[in-house]
Amino acid sequence: MPELPVANPLVADTGTPPIPQARAWLDTYDGRHGPALNLSQAAPGTPPPPELRAALARAAADPATSSYGPILGDDALRAAYAAHTADVYGATTAPDEIAITTGCNQAFLVAILAVAKAGDAVLLPEPWYFNHQMTLQMLGIRVVPLPCRAEHGFVPDVAEARDLMRRHACRALVLVTPNNPTGAIYSAAVLRGLAELAAESGAWLVLDETYRDFLNTAEARPHDLLADRHHADRLIQLYSFSKSYAMPGQRIGALRAPLKLMPDIAKILDCVQICAPRVGQAALVAAIADLAAWREANRADIVARARAFERALGSGNGWAIRSIGAYFAYVEHPFLDRIATDVARQLAQTAGVLVLPGTYFGGESQTRYLRFAFANATSDALAGIAARLDLVQ
Repeated sequence: MPELPVANPLVADTGTPPIPQARAWLDTYDGRHGPALNLSQAAPGTPPPPELRAALARAAADPATSSYGPILGDDALRAAYAAHTADVYGATTAPDEIAITTGCNQAFLVAILAVAKAGDAVLLPEPWYFNHQMTLQMLGIRVVPLPCRAEHGFVPDVAEARDLMRRHACRALVLVTPNNPTGAIYSAAVLRGLAELAAESGAWLVLDETYRDFLNTAEARPHDLLADRHHADRLIQLYSFSKSYAMPGQRIGALRAPLKLMPDIAKILDCVQICAPRVGQAALVAAIADLAAWREANRADIVARARAFERALGSGNGWAIRSIGAYFAYVEHPFLDRIATDVARQLAQTAGVLVLPGTYFGGESQTRYLRFAFANATSDALAGIAARLDLVQ
């Protein structure tokens, strides 16, 4: 009798999704310090606005949304998002440069499949978004960590990145700003320097801007890379409608890439999705323009929650915010002799606050840190978090 077949070792050797694993820590919390606070996942803290919910209902009732759509996304949404992108970055963006994906995680998968193959190397800042690292590992693409340090606000150092890109002949540089997990916001100057590095190295720049709409200020452009064809022709941008419109269950993301890459992106999308979910696509066409004021109010609310979290941890109890922005705070715990996983587990079990240990986002260098994702907690709830942190001994 032949042995049973085994799983793809690249998948089998990849760690399991960490959020459900951490969620089990709350099972033994007895509620004595108030309702559990789940700050483990980057989940919007509010539902979609009524106008968007109504548009989703109308789209769901339309028989056309139950049919297959274009591989790269419905033309109306591609055009609307291209116009919005041009407005945000002050640079012309064509609908033909846009692909609509089933969430931003899929946009990342598609981007990487389009530019790298098994055995290639990709430069990935550490701490990293764990789904990016997991995807690269499952594809057999070598992850080259780019250390990002607290003393530099967890922003990559261009000179260090240059050395690593050259030594490892990286096919791509992946960036996330505002960053998950640290909340660090990369300045336009830093992004320009890293884009120049990608150009010097003949590499692609994959820029995940899932949390772009939650910058501290609404006025400043995130960067000017699209305005320069020298950079735009090697730039792949990723975006999430899930976060900006509080609709993660609809699974709608977007990808902007140079025209020369779009035929290959279409091949990949045809194999992995055929078309993105059409109900959400239909509802978003008008929402991009009509909900500008709602998005701004939502951005201001998230910034207010960040400020509430900063005030709560400003009491000098030993927990130190090392970086904060968008949905996230990256916090150094005060226990020199304890690893982040143990601290996070006790915080959940004893105080009812679920966060993720830094070691979920990198190696041993992250053992002093915890990621707090505060978007789904009210400012009032966050105001009381210091007292719960004091319960961890």
